[in-house]
Amino acid sequence: MGWSQEAAHEQKEHLQRQIDRRLKRGETMEVLTAPSGSKKLCTTFWGRSWCRNLEAYQVYDARLPRGRSCLRQGRVFNLDISAGRISALVAGADLHEASVHIQPLTPERWQEISSAATSRAPTMLDLLAGRLGDDLLQLLTNPEHGLFPSPKEIRFDCSCPDYADLCEHTAAALYGTGLKLDTDPALLFTLRGVDPTALLATASSAAASTLPDTGGGLSDSDLSALFGIDLQP
Repeated sequence: MGWSQEAAHEQKEHLQRQIDRRLKRGETMEVLTAPSGSKKLCTTFWGRSWCRNLEAYQVYDARLPRGRSCLRQGRVFNLDISAGRISALVAGADLHEASVHIQPLTPERWQEISSAATSRAPTMLDLLAGRLGDDLLQLLTNPEHGLFPSPKEIRFDCSCPDYADLCEHTAAALYGTGLKLDTDPALLFTLRGVDPTALLATASSAAASTLPDTGGGLSDSDLSALFGIDLQP
């Protein structure tokens, strides 16, 4: 076994011991698995749009590819998304605690998005038919005025010794968020600290005003199906 192979083997054993210690303490270690055999990391509109937005910022160019590789290698564990925060354990030389702090969407900006959704009433007919209109999707993912955060709204924190603003471990957490949005788009609203039901209520009201009164309306289950978001209490 060559020196480099031996070092890699020792590092793998070192990481496994760290994982085993956490498991013995009763912690879970859930690996975030990226699709294999495909160049595309994310498969849905929401995940792909999140990643495209990240890659549009030149300030992240140097570290994003390393984070993407880290994720594909199965080195991201326990990724969690809550209001204003993405957290994960990421394997490098050690298990590193990576956090991404994102400012909540301001009430003013959220009101602008909701109001703009109302002005797109014709495309709200797509909502009632179970389709997201292009105008609404472009509104939500607009790089300047939509739901995605800009670099000035993002702060990174990692236990690794890399003092760069964005290290490969936090970059992996950012890409991992795209995978999470593939399966649960509502997490984007959670992350920005806003309630999607307000937007959907605005959208459905605008659409309903353009339709004949049938005595019905959109139920919570209808709205859940349209946006892929669980609105049940």
